Amino acid sequence: MTEPAKPVSTQLENASEPEKLRRIAIEPLTRVEGHGKVTLLLDEENRIHQARLHIVEFRGFEKFIQGRPYWELPVLVQRLCGICPVSHHLAAGKAIDQLAGVDQLPPTAEKVRRLMHYGQVLQSHALHFFHLSSPDLLFGFDSEPARRNLVGLVEDYPELARQGVLLRKFGQEVIRITSGKRIHGTCAIPGGVNKALDSSERDYLQQEIAPIVDWGRQALDLARRLFQEAREQNRRFARIDTPMMGMVREDGALELYHGALRVTDCDGSRILDQVDYREYGQYIREQVKPWSYMKFPYLQRLGPERGAYRVGPLARVNGCDFIDTPLAEQARIEFRALEPDGLVQSTLAYHWARMIELLHCAEKISQLLQDPDLTGRELKAEGRMRDRGIGVIEAPRGTLIHDYEIGEDSLIRRANLIVSTTHNNRAMNESVRQVAADLFDGREVSEGMLNSIEVAIRAYDPCLSCATHAMGKMPLVIELQAADGSTVDRLVKDTRGELSR
Repeated sequence: MTEPAKPVSTQLENASEPEKLRRIAIEPLTRVEGHGKVTLLLDEENRIHQARLHIVEFRGFEKFIQGRPYWELPVLVQRLCGICPVSHHLAAGKAIDQLAGVDQLPPTAEKVRRLMHYGQVLQSHALHFFHLSSPDLLFGFDSEPARRNLVGLVEDYPELARQGVLLRKFGQEVIRITSGKRIHGTCAIPGGVNKALDSSERDYLQQEIAPIVDWGRQALDLARRLFQEAREQNRRFARIDTPMMGMVREDGALELYHGALRVTDCDGSRILDQVDYREYGQYIREQVKPWSYMKFPYLQRLGPERGAYRVGPLARVNGCDFIDTPLAEQARIEFRALEPDGLVQSTLAYHWARMIELLHCAEKISQLLQDPDLTGRELKAEGRMRDRGIGVIEAPRGTLIHDYEIGEDSLIRRANLIVSTTHNNRAMNESVRQVAADLFDGREVSEGMLNSIEVAIRAYDPCLSCATHAMGKMPLVIELQAADGSTVDRLVKDTRGELSR
């Protein structure tokens, strides 16, 4: 039976009289991509009154790509990040296909993009699990910080560290061959791709794929074992109960490149199913809060208070009906047996689900490398121009939306990006509050307890650099100071765009 999540006090969201409380900051967050911090407000008895995850860097891609030609977008937007550039490249590629009026790519173009995408998901999952999260899982949340890191992993588990490096290297080789470079290459063009594979490139990858599948299976076995060794504790840690969103094929299979949106409720029922992702705006709304540079999406049907949902490996493995590769499907069945009456809601189960997807990507790459279309010659389709294009892809961290509008001059006039980490923003904050309520309340704060907050955040594999804020709604304070340091003038803009002094 599914264990309900413990209620989290609303005090943890909005503390009264914060100036009377003690503030603890975890800054910067470690072993995550990008910059963020957590703040905790405690009273004299160490009771938690507020716990918040703050994204403290601003990425203005929605604004500064305005005025650029639409065909530049796949190359421009991937500069959002050095960890998941392929995901932005392909989401933008799918959006400019729509702008170019192309709904169906030639088989070679679609399969080259898919190969690139599977390589990206594989290398990203390997990086996160082996390099960023496994030190916590192997050594313990409260182990010595000097040991609880990649160096400690290499010293104590050298073969495991080696496999992680080689898994990621293979994924990056797939990206290099399909795009020309491991980071910030080129592949997608309007209606297709700029190159196929030649036979030598295909043969090179084929020679390497067998051990990759085997190492993927070993990584999955490790993730499953680490979760099951302390199953009840791991089920409860940072647990929250939310709906989950991901893409599926028409037959309900897990789909990472192109499919329809499905939102599954906590009991396994469907809130939404087979929704054309171009209609996302009818179902998802976004809020802005003054203490973070990341937006807060929610399901319109449930409203801003109850509409938090999750995306990413946990959501995808929970929400699909099956996985179309045999080893990953067997693993999915075992995973779902954890909670036969509903979704697997444990935040730490993200790691197990992530390794199921890594193995699935290895299997899909193996299948694709046998497909003669990879070396085909038809690379591009043509269509009639449209003024709006929406591209959605399942990035390693979850559903990624790129939405563009162009004018008659083919220049971008509006852009909206909802990145995977943004979808999970509310859920990450709730998980932080849950850990704070469970571990901190009334106790003396320790380094291990603070690391537990980071463990909860790291489970989501957040890419904080990718998280963008709606321009015009960013709170801003400008101060003019004299030479002696005194404030001459102060101007404040709030999240509604209103100015005050």
